[in-house]
Amino acid sequence: MTPRFDKAPRQTTLGATVTLSGRGAHSDAPARLRLSPAGAGTGIVFALAKAHRPLEARWNKVRSTRLRTEIACGASRVSTIEHLMAALSGMGVDNALIELDGPEVPAMDGSAREFVAAIIEAGVVSLKAPRRILKILAPVRVTDGPGWAELAPSKLERLDLDVEIFFSGVGRQKLALPLLPSVFAREIAPARSFGFVQDAERLWRQGLALGASLDNSVVLDKGRVLNPEGLRFSDELARHKMLDAIGDLALAGAAVQGLFRSFRGGHSLNLTLIGRLMETPTAFAWIGEGKRSLEGARGQEFGRSP
Repeated sequence: MTPRFDKAPRQTTLGATVTLSGRGAHSDAPARLRLSPAGAGTGIVFALAKAHRPLEARWNKVRSTRLRTEIACGASRVSTIEHLMAALSGMGVDNALIELDGPEVPAMDGSAREFVAAIIEAGVVSLKAPRRILKILAPVRVTDGPGWAELAPSKLERLDLDVEIFFSGVGRQKLALPLLPSVFAREIAPARSFGFVQDAERLWRQGLALGASLDNSVVLDKGRVLNPEGLRFSDELARHKMLDAIGDLALAGAAVQGLFRSFRGGHSLNLTLIGRLMETPTAFAWIGEGKRSLEGARGQEFGRSP
């Protein structure tokens, strides 16, 4: 059963440790991933094999938004974190330790569905500390040519998303959904990454999409879906853009309360929007803010249970 944390006054973490493995969509490198509980105030933290210290998943650690979200600090670097971050955020997990023995989070089937299944298997439990919420007080908007993204206030105590995309050969797709665990697991998490055949060789030359395939991506050729099983939703591409936005917004470091809207958006716009928000202190307020600490993630070695 999908856990419900539609209104969670306290912080949460995982109830147990779970392990997943696969290959990176861009690096094609194998990776093993362990999701473990973490203490209140830890946030979402990556512990990388051979790295000297944990890497907190925050917007100011982002180093690349080219077809994925990559964070880094010193020698520590991890790529394509957005689907896992979306799963944790969408299922209401505030604190978790992610141990990873490869350079990239495994793509799984190109969606967040398997990450959600792992979270449900582990369980989501409440902690004693109040939940940290980022409440939007005034509109903030960024643009990039015809594309734009914005955060605006809402009377509802949650994050609502309204996403519209446009691609040649595909046309427009528009979707609006609330970020609730039950809605996320059913309507957003199964939406897969997508790409276009005409872009493949150019991306390979740039060292990207080396592990992309029909097993972990929706592949389109002039609007025609090449995957034998077809689409999971008629608007799967818009749903995946919403999934990516949820993962990127999770890097704000707290549950966002407000309305997110975008047109022809992507990782770059999403992260630029968070940066612009943080530069505009009158546009937001922290609710339930407590001391943030990596204490719950320190002193743990990769491959050992916490």
